[in-house]
Amino acid sequence: MNSDDTTRQDGDDREVTDQRSGTTASAKDRAKDSAGRENDGAASAKDSAPEFGLVPVTTLVRTKLAQGWNWLEEMLTGRYHATYGLAVTRILIGFTGLGLILTNFSARHYAFGVGSAWNGEIAEPKSDFPNIWLFSLFHQAVTTPPLFTAMMIGLALLAIVIILGWRTRIVLPVYLVLWVSFIELNDGAGDQGDNAYRMFMIAMLFADTTRRWSLDARRRARNPEFPDNDGGQWRWALIMANNLAIVVLAFQVCAIYMSGGLYKAGGSAWQHGFAVYNPLHTQQFGTWPVLSDLMTAWGPMVVAISWGSILFQCAFPFMLFNRYTRIIALLGILSFHLGIALLMGLPWFSLTMIAVDAIFIRDRSFAKLSAYLRHWWTSSVPRAAGGTARGVGAGGAARGASAGGAGAKTGSRSVGGGSKRDAAKSGSNAGAKSGSKADAKPGAKSGSKSGSKATAGSRKK
Repeated sequence: MNSDDTTRQDGDDREVTDQRSGTTASAKDRAKDSAGRENDGAASAKDSAPEFGLVPVTTLVRTKLAQGWNWLEEMLTGRYHATYGLAVTRILIGFTGLGLILTNFSARHYAFGVGSAWNGEIAEPKSDFPNIWLFSLFHQAVTTPPLFTAMMIGLALLAIVIILGWRTRIVLPVYLVLWVSFIELNDGAGDQGDNAYRMFMIAMLFADTTRRWSLDARRRARNPEFPDNDGGQWRWALIMANNLAIVVLAFQVCAIYMSGGLYKAGGSAWQHGFAVYNPLHTQQFGTWPVLSDLMTAWGPMVVAISWGSILFQCAFPFMLFNRYTRIIALLGILSFHLGIALLMGLPWFSLTMIAVDAIFIRDRSFAKLSAYLRHWWTSSVPRAAGGTARGVGAGGAARGASAGGAGAKTGSRSVGGGSKRDAAKSGSNAGAKSGSKADAKPGAKSGSKSGSKATAGSRKK
């Protein structure tokens, strides 16, 4: 150990020389001064720093509640949500009603009219709706076949009006009342799809389903305040009603899927994986026997379809919280409904559910799709017309030049070689000018005229 180390270890009271200032101080005094400076710095930092730890818990709770309330208010009254999705819902709801009326129109008297009097529905209806005067219009007209037919045609026309989106705020309540009155003529003809159909329409009464892809949107677009300031001072109430209707629709769909999936999971046929096989081989639901045999020929596929439908239905509400899982959920549930529509002969129930599933697709995705289709439509049609016009003009130019050349050739033959160059030049220039027109026929005519003029000029020379 060297002497410097020994000197530092002899004690804290030994004086040492400060190399920078040349003064001497004891090690203890220097340590005290250093500790004092550190304490002063810590105290000043403590005084200048905000006292986060001293904020009362009640203040933090009130702050969080205020932030949550502002977020909820912005979500409900800030802007319209799912405008494209509601438009798709409106269109598909209209197609569902129209399709059900058209497919039953030929058998309307047997299924709902006087031909179904044997089941007792006309004399003593099982449903309570025909006993309510507002929903008894079809029940009062059923005994008059021409009037009943006219009312069904009128109901189909209302469905078309809903598809087009014309005065939907007025037409949709009328359509709902008439639809319930019609479908309750025969209680045995309805199914759960009819119940979901009318529940969805009740929620749609409070939503603005015509902000996109409708005649109402075209009419309101003439107003300079549309779509940002329409509604005036009650705009916030209209927006809130629209967004709450979306919440009701989403909850109803998720409840249907969840309850259906849990009910299936409790059955032994679904647990063992052969539940899909049974309905596909019945006369009521096996609408395509060949396709049913193809889908049920391989056992693992039957098990995968049976268990997959349960998993998708039960997991559907939870998969909506993430964008990527939401895409998987929507594609899976779309395949599920397409399979029901095709294999089990329930197209209108499937279309009803698909219609409401559209509200889970973002407006941004619909806007991109709409912009792409609009760009494709506006760019492809004019391009074909322009290409035709250009082709016709080129043909006219060619024919005009040919006619001009022919005129120059004729003129040069009549006068000899001295004026051959001038006649050919004038004939080709005149033919090119006339060929620049869009129509080929006028180009050919003007070219032939220029050729004859060149011939006359060469003859004068």
